[in-house]
Amino acid sequence: MPASSALRRGFAVIAALPLLTLAACGYGSEAKDDDGAAKVAAGAKKIDGLDSVKIGYFGNLTHGTALVGMQKGIFQKALGATKVEPAVFNAGPSEIEALNSKSIDIGWIGPSPAINGYTKSAGKNLRIIGGSASGGVKLVVNPDKIKSLKDVKGKRIATPQLGNTQDVAFLNWAAEQGWKVDPQSGKGDVTVVRSDNKVTPDAYKSGSIDGAWVPEPTASKLVAEGGKVLLDESTLWPDKKFVITNIIVRQDFLKEHPKVVEAVLKGSVETNKWINANPDAAKEAANKLLEQETGKALPADVLDPAWKSIRFTDDPLASTLNTEAEHAVKAGLLTKPDLKGIYDLAPLNKVLKAEGEPAVDDAGLGVK
Repeated sequence: MPASSALRRGFAVIAALPLLTLAACGYGSEAKDDDGAAKVAAGAKKIDGLDSVKIGYFGNLTHGTALVGMQKGIFQKALGATKVEPAVFNAGPSEIEALNSKSIDIGWIGPSPAINGYTKSAGKNLRIIGGSASGGVKLVVNPDKIKSLKDVKGKRIATPQLGNTQDVAFLNWAAEQGWKVDPQSGKGDVTVVRSDNKVTPDAYKSGSIDGAWVPEPTASKLVAEGGKVLLDESTLWPDKKFVITNIIVRQDFLKEHPKVVEAVLKGSVETNKWINANPDAAKEAANKLLEQETGKALPADVLDPAWKSIRFTDDPLASTLNTEAEHAVKAGLLTKPDLKGIYDLAPLNKVLKAEGEPAVDDAGLGVK
């Protein structure tokens, strides 16, 4: 099977998982209708004459900008009378499919599905228009079986899915240790077990895996079960920064409704500013929306360490996206992609300038 097909298959593993839609989330705790739908402020006007904008994200702490911005009503305020229509996804492939089918207009998503979505459409569908989060990924292990990094050899380590961002990162790290692993089967000097984040804690408890390279809050859930953080992925990157969540948009939507896109980015910048100024209140806001979505809030022993390990930033950290693509190529999961044009950061830089903040860079991968 060609390497590019292997990556596409990996990203498509859970593409068929169901899309869960939410009633639009609040404009602050007092600004919701009785059914929980977003309440548009009196006298507000539609932007670009648009009735609504469909925004996708995951019910995941690394998508905290979206969670907090929705729960606090920041996005609805920025959009005036253009209604926010949130949609929650289980996986990147299903969100990319929704973007391709115009079921959503804008979305928060990880780097690997963004790269895959861009390359599969020959650069004609999505653009990355902003950053959202860095970090929040750890190698957590059973301390009785693994006491040092060298002990990982010969063990069973879970990643979320074949070819996903954490899978690529672990395969790259293993290769740097001098270990050989078949990227498709996961077999080799260390066994890679592709396991959905929802079931990984149970797999750990049962002893069927010895550890996992996973994002938050799964990593902290494993720690709560007795696991030990052996490695924080941020320590492998310059300045401990690497992209874990970006903001994407359909190219046709960006062209037709630039003011709406700018309003969403304004909401994102305001949300990140509020998160960083109010970390405790922000994590509670994110957890409140997670509880509404899943019916269960995260306990403090999971929420607190998970939230601390994530950095919320407007910078898409473009150079690290390019490096992550290179890691996938080295792992044999991706044919070298042409990522030029994947970014359009002009709308974000316009918002940042208005806020008195410095511009962000596209690492030479922006539109011409």
